[in-house]
Amino acid sequence: MFKKDNKLNQWLWKWHFIAGVISLPFVILLAITGGIYLFKDTYEAPKQAHIKVVTVEGEAMSYQEQWQLAKPSLHKAPNTMEVPTEANQATAFTSGMFSHKNSVYVNPYKGEVTGRISPKDSDMNTVRKLHGELLLGKFGTKIVELIASWLFVLIITGIYVFWPGKKEGIKGFFRVRFKQGKRILFRDLHTVFGFWISVLLLMTLAGGMPWTDVFGSSFKWVQGVTNTGFPKTWDARGLKSNVDGNAISLDEMVKLAKAMDLKGEVSIGLPKDENGVYSIFNTTFDLGAQKRFHFDQYSGKQLVNHNWEDVGILMRGRMWFMAFHQGQFGTWNWVLMITVAVLLAFIAIAALISYLKRKPDKKWGTPKVPSQFKAGYGVMGFIVLLGIVFPLFGASVLVIALVEFFRKRTKKEQALI
Repeated sequence: MFKKDNKLNQWLWKWHFIAGVISLPFVILLAITGGIYLFKDTYEAPKQAHIKVVTVEGEAMSYQEQWQLAKPSLHKAPNTMEVPTEANQATAFTSGMFSHKNSVYVNPYKGEVTGRISPKDSDMNTVRKLHGELLLGKFGTKIVELIASWLFVLIITGIYVFWPGKKEGIKGFFRVRFKQGKRILFRDLHTVFGFWISVLLLMTLAGGMPWTDVFGSSFKWVQGVTNTGFPKTWDARGLKSNVDGNAISLDEMVKLAKAMDLKGEVSIGLPKDENGVYSIFNTTFDLGAQKRFHFDQYSGKQLVNHNWEDVGILMRGRMWFMAFHQGQFGTWNWVLMITVAVLLAFIAIAALISYLKRKPDKKWGTPKVPSQFKAGYGVMGFIVLLGIVFPLFGASVLVIALVEFFRKRTKKEQALI
């Protein structure tokens, strides 16, 4: 235990309060939508079964023929094909990436397209957009980024303010007072549960920040400058096949991909044109097992291959936290994220109830700070650092500081009148 500075504690409590007022209503929404989105695969599987699952009957047509069959069903030529792992699995051909991704599924026995799936048309995509941009497009994305930035402040200041003093000791980390009124009860529930999941909340936030506009763009820029992102040829950029004779069939590449026995979902990158290359890669959240191979589409010669170790440190960290954020490391991770979502919503609601119980009529009830108190250089330096790392947070602090400055100035002028 350490002795806290009471004046600093009051000052941090004030900023914790401000951060809470700014973020709590949104935090509840983000926690609920994030928790719902974790059920995406379970929700969509039965709805998509009639497209993805086929009846095994007769002999399957070649992958080369299926490729040709899929092309007219997509607006753009397919760039990847997922290698089926079961006999009753329709073959998926995909064009585009992220929000522009479209997949068509081919029944290899009947030689027909079973259907088309685009993530942007699903119910869960609406949930994702509500979670990531409040259904407000780019403007909403920036609001969510601002809220997430303030959440870092909320958590860090909350840990300091909650930290028990010497008199309370270890018991202070677990104390919930049930008999001192609802305000105290909900305050204790908020602080105790909030403290014990604070590290998990910081990790979850770290996993969400790469999707943001301002911070995300800055992070990518740093990756580029420090050369700590993906290798340039990770996605076959800059690689070309030597046009010579007939191209290797897709069936030969599938046979090679199966022989590699790669972990997870295996896909084949399809040549875009006569100079394009074939790629074989796997998608697995055992990140260390991810591999990529690129081949000349005529000779079959391997042009380059990459392991996870070839990926820069910042990109590896980014991908790990993003996967953690989505609960994709297995059952333990999924259960952990569900728990975090439920507890985050609970502690936010508990804080709101506690605040409403103590809030004076017609006032915000902002905690008072001794007028003579001035934050030290270390604290101010930390705020400046946060403002640089999270630019929208920095901009909002400047706005708050200006409002506070003019409010005090107006009070002084009125006092002189």
